This record gives sequence, C-alpha cells and structure tokens, in this order.
Amino acid sequence: MKNSPGGPVQAPARSADFDILVVGGGLIGSAAALGLSRQGWQVGLVEGLPRDALVADIQPATAVGDFEPRVSALSLASQQLLDQLGVWERVRGGRHCPYQNMTVWDGDGTGRIQFEAAELQAQSLGTIVENRVVVRALFQEILDSPVGLIDGVKVSGWWQDASLQGIRLDDGRSLAATLVIAADGANSRLRQWAGLPTREWDYDQQAIVCTVKTGQSHRSTAWQRFSRTGPLAFLPLLNEQGDSHFCSIVWSQDTVEARRLMALDDATFAAELERAIERELGTVEAVSARFAFPLRQRHAKDYVAEGLALVGDAAHSIHPLAGQGANLGYADVGVLLQELYRSRSAGLSPADAAMLARYQRRRKGENLAMMAAMEGFKQLFGRDELPVRWLRNTGLRWFDRLGPVKHRLAAQAMGMTRSVPSG
Repeated sequence: MKNSPGGPVQAPARSADFDILVVGGGLIGSAAALGLSRQGWQVGLVEGLPRDALVADIQPATAVGDFEPRVSALSLASQQLLDQLGVWERVRGGRHCPYQNMTVWDGDGTGRIQFEAAELQAQSLGTIVENRVVVRALFQEILDSPVGLIDGVKVSGWWQDASLQGIRLDDGRSLAATLVIAADGANSRLRQWAGLPTREWDYDQQAIVCTVKTGQSHRSTAWQRFSRTGPLAFLPLLNEQGDSHFCSIVWSQDTVEARRLMALDDATFAAELERAIERELGTVEAVSARFAFPLRQRHAKDYVAEGLALVGDAAHSIHPLAGQGANLGYADVGVLLQELYRSRSAGLSPADAAMLARYQRRRKGENLAMMAAMEGFKQLFGRDELPVRWLRNTGLRWFDRLGPVKHRLAAQAMGMTRSVPSG
C-alpha cells in the first residue's frame, strides 16, 4: 500500500465505496460529479463547505456590496455543458448578465478592437455570473441526484492499494474509489501527493477584484483596457431589477502598484478607476470591499496518474486577462465526460489507462495554446518601446477590420467550435 505525505493511512483490503470520487465541489468539480452520476457511475463528491451554505438563498442586490466579487465569464460552450446537466435554467433564474459586445483597447495608444454578437449571429458573446450562483444551481441538482455528497470535511491524505485509490478525511474517515478526480484548485494537494510536477512561474502581479457602480450604463458590454502594468476589465452585471450600472472589476497590476491601489480609500480608488478606464462609463459612484490575490501561471506536466485525473485549476491556472479559467475547466469536464461515457459503454473501468491518456492528450494541447496566447498578450502589452507600441496599435486597428479572422477568433473564445459531451 502506498501512502501520501498527508500521513499514514491504515486501509485493510476493501472494496470501493464509489466508482469515482471527486474531490472539490467548486464550479468544476461539482459539474464533473453531476455529469458522471447522470451517466450511471456511482459517484462521491467531497466538499469542505456544508451543504446548507452551498444552497443558501442569495439575497437581492441593491448595492455594490450585495454582489459576490468572484465572477466568471461563461462561454457559450460552458453554458451548453451546464444546460446538458440540467443546471443552466437554474443559473438563468438567478442574477446573470449576458453581454453582446466586447471592447478592447491599448491605453498607451489608439488601437482598439470590438467584438459584437450580432456579427456572429449569436444572442450573446457570453454571460457574466457570480460563481456562487452557478455553484448553488449545481448543488441544487446534486442534492436531487444519486451523487454521494460528503460535505463539511476536508481531505487530509491520499493512498493507493492495488486497484483502489483512497482519501483520508479530517474527521477520521477513509473513502476508496476506482478513480479519483482532483478538482481541488490551483494548490491541489492531491496533485502534490501523487507526485505530479508542474511548470509554473510568478507574474509578480496581483489581481484586484471588487464590484462598482458607474454613472453610465455598461451597455451589455465587457470593457478591457491594456496598460504597461496590466489589464483592467469592467465586466457587466445586472441586478434583479435589471440595473445596468453595476460592473465586476478585475484589475491586474504589478505587485507594487497593486499594493498602492489597495491602500487607497474608496473615493481615491474610484478616481483611479475612472482614469484607468478613461471614463468610458462615466463616474465610479460606489466601490465594494476590495480583494487582491497574487497571479501565478501553473500547468501540470501530466494531468493523469494511475487512478487519478486532474481537472480545472488543479491541472492548469491561467492569467485572468481573457477570463478563460472557468471555461477551460468546463472544457476539461466535457472531454472527461465523453471519455468516461465511452469507457462505460465498453464495459471498461473508470480508471482505464488508455481512456485517461486520451483525456490528457485532448486537453493539454488546447490548454497550453491558450496559456501561450495569454502570455504573449501580457508580454506584448507590457512593452513600452515606441516601435512596439506603434506595431501593436497598428495591429489592433488592422485586426479589427479583418472580419472573418476576427470572427473566427471570437468563435473559438466563445467555444462555438467545441462540441458538448454526449452521454
């Protein structure tokens, strides 16, 4: 028996408690657990928060402090996955904001590019939604499903014994499964315990997140301004009354500058935001509590090991400048659902090595390509030399006029070229 650094686990010969055990009940893990249960697998889901907190009512929003600072820009492909899981209607029943336009520009020049849903014959480019709205909808479905929810506990160890994988919980219990799916975030302990190395680097930046109310309507548009020290995004929000003056802010800045901004009082910070977004939405009338977190790019060299698969941030974490983190995670889930559906149809184990290898092969390429593109954008807009500034601004204006190419890029970002899972 192989024990994890989480501590020795005495696990006598036993049968599996589950076919598949998902660790982490956030946006990605809860979707994986629900989808796999719908396929007929016996699924367990371990989540540190108690179920009552996960499905608690969300109060109406009338002020900036009523919105959750953590939001996701869900692509059409992610929405289709959630719809197939029977969750999207619940999400739409809560606060959410479809956006029809996106405007991106260089704050150090004149280059600007605009994307419009109408040009792609789509109703929207995506939807901005608070993470808790999605998680609540997923757990409402999970509580009405056969998923075995183990809530209010944390994982303290991991072990392998013959064909079983197991975890130890901090309440002393031990659970075993044929396949364990690690959806336990960027600092995944399961990934570390399994000895799966990562390639990672620190951006020496922090992302400041908060909610603001603006003097002008956001016009169902996502706004992003690039500067030498980092991008600023104003992501549109709607409250229950349809007020379009709320936005979620993601402001990535060099660490020293981020600390300065975090130390400002609300009025001064609002004035800095107005200048940074070039008053595109008028005055910033109110600012919620601010949070800052360090930015670090991380990618697991392998997504799978014997009886283990990584999904979402446990496999890859990306700079937030394009808002693709949750969408890449849902794409992981979609492919894993496809592969496990094939395994079940063929009577194979959920830990079949060939199936896990296919999952890794199908996801690593797309994830690495997106990470490389985001790193390229960051490096391009972080350069201040005059020739580079001229080149990128000229390029933005030129690209904005290339309709078919621009539309293809937008379609890829929206997930319109990606199939949703069957089964």
